[in-house]
Parts: sequence; C-alpha cells; structure tokens
Amino acid sequence: MGSSVAYHLVRSDPGLDIVVVERDPTYTNASSALSVGNARIQFSLRENIQISLHALEVFGRFGEEMSVEGQRPDIRFRPEGNLFLHVPKAYAEVESSMALQKSLGGEVEWWNLEEIANRHPFLKPEGLGGGTFGRLDGHLDGYALLMGTRAKAASLGVEFVAGEAEEIVTRRGTVEGIRVASGELLSAPVVVNCAGAWAAELSRTADIDLPVVPVKRQVFVVETPEYFDKPLPLTVFPSGLYFRSEAPGLLLVGKSLDEDPEGYSFSWQESRFTDLLWPGLAQWVPSFDRLRLIRGWAGLYAVNTLDGNAILGEWPDLEGLFHANGFSGHGLQQAPAVGRHLAELILGVEPTLDLSALGTERIVDKKPLSEASLV
Repeated sequence: MGSSVAYHLVRSDPGLDIVVVERDPTYTNASSALSVGNARIQFSLRENIQISLHALEVFGRFGEEMSVEGQRPDIRFRPEGNLFLHVPKAYAEVESSMALQKSLGGEVEWWNLEEIANRHPFLKPEGLGGGTFGRLDGHLDGYALLMGTRAKAASLGVEFVAGEAEEIVTRRGTVEGIRVASGELLSAPVVVNCAGAWAAELSRTADIDLPVVPVKRQVFVVETPEYFDKPLPLTVFPSGLYFRSEAPGLLLVGKSLDEDPEGYSFSWQESRFTDLLWPGLAQWVPSFDRLRLIRGWAGLYAVNTLDGNAILGEWPDLEGLFHANGFSGHGLQQAPAVGRHLAELILGVEPTLDLSALGTERIVDKKPLSEASLV
C-alpha cells in the first residue's frame, strides 16, 4: 500500500517530496510477500468489485507500466479462475451478488452441479447447490508486485528509508509528521498510515482507536496423489476452506478460522493442516485423503474488526492524516486502486472511483458495511 500510494502520488506530481518509511526493508514479514496472491471480482460490495476490476486491468499491463530502464517486472499473473462453491440456501444472496458483478462489467457465471462434475469430476458435490466461476480471476506473485511497484516509485524520485515509525506527531488538529525510532522527526503536512497489521499501534500515538488487529493465517503446500492435466482454479468451499494449484502436483491450502490467534507470530503448525483442514478436504475430494504435506508458512491479516473492509481516507478532525488499512486479507489485489484513490484524495483530485463508503467516517460512527465474500 505504501509503495502504491507513493507511486501514484509521484506519477501525478513529480515535484512532490515523498518518503516511505519501511520497518522491514527485507519484506520478510510483509503480508504482500506472504500472500497467496489471489485477485477476484467475486465480492458482494460494489466498491470491492470496482476495485478488483481495476486491479485485473493493471495486472495485465503491469510489466509495461512499471518498466524501469527497459526492465519489466514479471508478476506472473495467471487468470486461472476462482470457483466459489455454495449450498442451496445461499442461492438468493449469490444471485444478487452475481447480478451486481455482471452489471459492473465482471465476467462471472453460474455452474450447476452437472457443470461442476463435468469440469472437476474429482469433487464430491453432495450438499452443494452449485458454484460461481470468475473466468478472469486468478493469482500472482505478491512479492514481485511489491518490488515492481517499489522500484518504479523509486525511479520516479520516491525515497525509501529503513526505520520504524513510532509516533504520528500532531498539533492542534493537524498532522506535523512522524517520529521514527531513532528519535528523528520527519516533518510532513501529509502522513499516510499504511502500516498494515501494525496500523492500530501507530494510530494510537495520535489518539485514534483503529479497529485493526493482526491475525495469523497459515498456508500449506501439499503434494497431490494424482496429476491434473491443467491448473485447478482457486476453489473455495462453503466453510471457507480453499485450495488452488501452485505447480504441477502441488496445491496451496488454507482456511481462516475464528480461533486464529492475534499477534505478531509467524510460526506455522503441521497439526493445523492434519487435524483441521485435511479432513475437510478429504470430505469434498476423496482422493485427497492421500495428500502429502510438503511445507507451510504463516503471515498476517490486518483484520478490520468492524466489518472486514478497507479503511480509506483522511481521518475526521485530524487534517493531513490519511489511512489505507484494515484490508482483512484482500489488500494485495486492492493496492492499485487504493494507491490511486489515496493519491487523488491527497491531491484534491476528483476520485476516479467513488469509494466514499469505505471512508474513515464509518469507523468513527461505528457503521459497518456488509461484505458476504470474505475469505
């Protein structure tokens, strides 16, 4: 988010003096680098759909747009589709979401059980009512996306510095900059909090109670007992359990659970897969009772506990402090549109997309938005 906001700002106004303060310049624990890299239009909230439609456009031309001295970054975007499976009682809600997605230009179709069985005969569809398939949805290399955006922003004059932003400095309702761990004050009339899982900690230094908490999510790489002749799309079961092809013979598997711990832990547990996820996989795909766990990793979701959606814009009653936080697991795909939107707000330009519903006022007023398609 920080690199995207910086890039869009400097592209719009090359005369700006922009500094990105990065506490983890190796990006070892960055959520972008640890993401499974999914991008999809299958949301139920208009703004999330519009944001994703823009992302799919950007990902298709990313190498050309972010080229630096003839070097084109390769984010390896693969539009292999997203398949969301649904139980019959969810059909009315699914039908409404599909209608909205299509009205906005999204390509999504309904697969009945016969269609699912024809395309994925290894699935056991008992209890399902059908599925929605986003043909242009897909996945990409999150680390490559981050580094490509960062390199382009740096080539245009953005300065990236290693350091930890410890305090947002304010005076009489106006932001004055940030103080880093070394004690240095970086003066600025505009500060954007893009601290991800650490966003609430930073906001508290300005007496702002941001409803964002770090939640550990785990991903597992498994070897399949059978070879599939083509990549499997990201397939999401009604429980939230998902898998997708990573390479021939390998799948990524994950699921967000209510008991996932809050905090800054990056350890992963084999038992999480064997005890909690594997039985669910074998229920839907009987041949998966012979999977072999290869490895795993853990990363952080910056979970917006109010409604699971992005928090975007200037904070009420604190001039110059902007937020891009609380993406709750779908921030990577939202970075292109969010970076552009924040830049437009900061520069006083009419926003390309009306994302006011995702503004900070709803956080102050505690008025949650409804999004039925969080994973």
